[in-house]
Amino acid sequence: MLNRAIALIDVNNFYASCERVFNPALKGRVVVVLSNNDGCVVARSAEAKALGIKMGVPWFQLKEEARRHKIVALSSNYALYADMSNRVMQIISQYAPTQEVYSIDESFLDLTGIPGKHTGIAQDMRERIRQWTGLPVCVGIGPSKTLAKLANHTAKKKLLDETGVCDFNVLPIDILEATMARIEVGDIWGVGRKLSARLVDLGIKTALDLRQQDPEYMRQQFSVVMEKTVRELQGHACMELEDLVPDKQQIISSRSFGYPVTDHQSIAEAVSLYVSRAAEKLRAQQGYAGTLHAFIHTSPFGDGPKYSNSMTVPLPSPTDDTMQLISVALWILKHIYKPGFRYQKAGVMLGEIVPAGGQQNDLFGFTVEAGKSARLMAALDAVNRKMGKGALRSAAQGYQAPWAMKQGNKSPGYTTDWDSLIHT
Repeated sequence: MLNRAIALIDVNNFYASCERVFNPALKGRVVVVLSNNDGCVVARSAEAKALGIKMGVPWFQLKEEARRHKIVALSSNYALYADMSNRVMQIISQYAPTQEVYSIDESFLDLTGIPGKHTGIAQDMRERIRQWTGLPVCVGIGPSKTLAKLANHTAKKKLLDETGVCDFNVLPIDILEATMARIEVGDIWGVGRKLSARLVDLGIKTALDLRQQDPEYMRQQFSVVMEKTVRELQGHACMELEDLVPDKQQIISSRSFGYPVTDHQSIAEAVSLYVSRAAEKLRAQQGYAGTLHAFIHTSPFGDGPKYSNSMTVPLPSPTDDTMQLISVALWILKHIYKPGFRYQKAGVMLGEIVPAGGQQNDLFGFTVEAGKSARLMAALDAVNRKMGKGALRSAAQGYQAPWAMKQGNKSPGYTTDWDSLIHT
């Protein structure tokens, strides 16, 4: 039986690296990427991490430090990040048939049985991704997903060398254990802050300490998840790669407004937009929603009057029709909206999602009208795929969107917008 060889490929400082690909002047600078409405830090360059800037810190608290260290703050450009992620994942998929896209910047790859030295394959992968996309990645390889993550951590932190690749499968046991003794238990995949505190209280401070525990004893003390973590650290693969992402059971679409909103019309436009986005995702996974939940609320901070309300409505028949869903959402909004408040956020959630084959038709639904709706939604999605998101939309969404979120320093859509192409 072949020894497992699972690789974890992770783009270094993904958001900041994407920005640097198209703006080389950012190289060597302290770069942070901000959340929606430019609220707080959600990504940092290596230089920002070295300065001690924490994830989640509000941007306004960094203004003085930003001036002193000339920090570059950018608005999130999710269209750019998603497109760059797709390119990286496509390159990775060329190296082995079994791939799990774990997140926007991480992917597992099963190298078991792939001929050649895996370290060399990983180096070739790094070089090809850098050449074709400009993005830096590190690769960790191990007999289990947990050890692959730990090997990637070792490569990224340069605990053994600066090659950007670490293969635990070829390390002598004494070097492997010495390396694991240098990694804090809180850095292990799946061990959060609370668990690590409990483990440290038990004298389990490093990855090596946890690897040396009895799995069944750890299950009694914690859970079956901890047992699996220990077994994976010991080299037994307990978690297989998932090549298909399971469909979502709920789809949420919400945003904070760029400015406080008081009038019903503006909130109705925002809610209609959020429903359109959620319905598009629903159709992409070929699902039908059985309920629709909508909410609005004011900011929980400040001295102004507070108000929040929400309502969930079961739909007569599960549907993926944007127009039907918008009409239900606006009906809810009519019942939960109160004038006289400065609203900060609104959103919708589609629930009780069923696959196309599992929908329960009512006595009168899904006959001729259902077929007409399906054709209309298919045409809507086809036009927007070809002409750009929002090219064809419901009039209820409006056109001015004065409530739209702040993105005061957003980079162009270099790879997704013809008008943003770089000219030389």
